Amino acid sequence: MKKLLKGKKYNLFEGEKKFTYTIDQPDSKDKESSKQKVTFTVRRIYIWNRNCNRRTCGLAWTDKMDVSTADCARAILHRWGASENTFKHINDRHPFHYHPGFRVEVSEKQEISNPDVKDLSYKIKSLRKGLAKLFQKLAKLKDIFNKDGQLRKNSAKEKLKDKIAVLESEFIADKQKKDALPEKVDASNLENYKSFKRIDNEGKNLFDFVTSSVWNVRKQMVCWLRQYYTKENDVVDLFYAITNCHGWVKSSATEVIVRLEPLQRPKRRAAQEQLCRKLTNLGARLPSGKWMVVEVGKSPIAKVSKK
Repeated sequence: MKKLLKGKKYNLFEGEKKFTYTIDQPDSKDKESSKQKVTFTVRRIYIWNRNCNRRTCGLAWTDKMDVSTADCARAILHRWGASENTFKHINDRHPFHYHPGFRVEVSEKQEISNPDVKDLSYKIKSLRKGLAKLFQKLAKLKDIFNKDGQLRKNSAKEKLKDKIAVLESEFIADKQKKDALPEKVDASNLENYKSFKRIDNEGKNLFDFVTSSVWNVRKQMVCWLRQYYTKENDVVDLFYAITNCHGWVKSSATEVIVRLEPLQRPKRRAAQEQLCRKLTNLGARLPSGKWMVVEVGKSPIAKVSKK
């Protein structure tokens, strides 16, 4: 099956890939039969890029949905061939994580975890550990009886029981107090507590908008340049070579002329000239009303000969 996506031809094939995993059966008493193997099958989409003669494949799980092979391949190519490469390219060429200045303002969300709940949680945890140690100690003590057979009330075991009873009552009271407290409180109501600030991202949003615009312009200009240059793998590098060229700017009454120095290779220079003509023919005008002209040539500064 042949499909065309973003100007490239693909051959698509489909196969199957089986996976097996093991699940436990807790109700089974027999250890050998407590594990059950489950097998499921997913679609394997083979993608052959005929332009660069490269092959790859991806897995697709569509369950009972009616999704064609071409739609699965299109989703895979949009994910791997577009999104990841786009962000990777932007990150390499532009300061994608740059934040142009920070401005803070008072946040609308001022709620924090209740500090009283945290203090009570530590206290309850400490009481729980203390009670566990006392119960272990109590289990090792023996009952002591008087001569008449009655249990001695002032024995170490009885004193330990009284101590445990006091700690248990304190434990229950603190737990009830903790359950009655709200989990979140407003920080503005606390004493000597600074309000939360949030970072205003308006500058970052504007910077990202400009970066996205630069990316879209680069993509459009590469498409134009591709018409004049046949080497597909080199067209993006050629674009950056053109935009990084030294040049000169001249302003007249009606035009602003941008002249780029010519590239050395003939084929590259020819593509450079065609792209500059394309940009000039767009008829771009500056806010002052002057026309923008982009051309390729040598330095306009005439050399003065020495006599």
